[in-house]
Amino acid sequence: MRKLLTLLCILITFNSNSQDKKGLFKSIYEDFLKYSTFYIAGDVQNSKENAPNYFVRTNPNGSLYDVPVVVDGTEYYDYDYRYGFGVRKIARFDYEMKGKQYYDGTESNVAMTAPNSSVKGFEYVFHTEKERSRDDVFQNHRYFLKHSGKHHIVKIESRKQGKVNFNYKSAEIRAKLPIGKKFSLSAGAMYRTHDRPYGYNPVEIWLNETNAQGQAINPWYTLGFYYGYDDIYYTYEDSYTGETVSDWYWINEEGETIAYTDLQFRQTVFTDLMNRYNNEIWADIDTFGVVSPVIGFDYYHYKNNFWLHSYGSYLLPYHNYVKGDEAFSYFNRNNWGLGGLVEDAGKEQWKDYQAGIQFGWKLSKNVGVFFEGEYTKFWDTKIYNSSVGLNITLK
Repeated sequence: MRKLLTLLCILITFNSNSQDKKGLFKSIYEDFLKYSTFYIAGDVQNSKENAPNYFVRTNPNGSLYDVPVVVDGTEYYDYDYRYGFGVRKIARFDYEMKGKQYYDGTESNVAMTAPNSSVKGFEYVFHTEKERSRDDVFQNHRYFLKHSGKHHIVKIESRKQGKVNFNYKSAEIRAKLPIGKKFSLSAGAMYRTHDRPYGYNPVEIWLNETNAQGQAINPWYTLGFYYGYDDIYYTYEDSYTGETVSDWYWINEEGETIAYTDLQFRQTVFTDLMNRYNNEIWADIDTFGVVSPVIGFDYYHYKNNFWLHSYGSYLLPYHNYVKGDEAFSYFNRNNWGLGGLVEDAGKEQWKDYQAGIQFGWKLSKNVGVFFEGEYTKFWDTKIYNSSVGLNITLK
């Protein structure tokens, strides 16, 4: 956020210095605040209702074969809510329509993903909100700032969406070459962040560590000891076969039995412990920051009865990490084996890209066809959304 505000001050100062005849505050208002909207908004809705789920427990005053106690195990949640506030100034392209009569922070305009904008100058969204979903509370934000000119594009963004575990920052600067009135090319550099250490599975490496004799250094059940569980050996005589049976039952730190056999522990509690172990190791790895060369295009044609807007960006495979431990970076996504990072493994570059299209054709006053779609491939993440429609108006 500090870097975003610094860039904002630089751009405002540059614009105000170029217009000495205007007062500073008037320049800030006309260049930055004019046509912006301040808003406070929120919503409340029912949480997802789970299907009923019941199980039985042995009656404390009886045995396994007495009438059991039926327990309602259904998860119930309080209502979901979201409230926030912000300020925005994003120009819509001619084909875009305002979704509602008011802003609430959920809007996403094409100018926020396409290289070009429908106007020159500043566009921005500064939004922060608090959200509760299924009793989990998240603090979300989206900070977006863009400045477009005839021959340049500067954009910076920070976005956090806790419900989907999304945390992303980016900044880019491009030179733009208009070719005619409808088409333009752009080229520059882009900085992006990601939290995930792709290809690195800590628990798999930990479980597969062996000594010189090929024996496991960390037997799978020792992960239970690591998190405070304990196993107790027992034997009993099978009343039907007369055989002596032995196994281990497991207790938690409070001494409560949570599994009656090793197999039951491995199929239930152990799975959660594996994920817990991975999440704790991943949390200790710093966020990654990578700089990439980027080229893009933008084509825009609009008439009342026909429009086509297509755009795309291609990040060339010459990426360079400037933040984070490179051993865990996307360079080594395929270089992690059961014994850890492959020795002398080479860096593996990759290709990322974004593309979008907005199309509409009103065949007559009563018939129209429409298509919208966007696709993003960043690292192993692929995001796509599209919609198609046929409208027939009867009069």
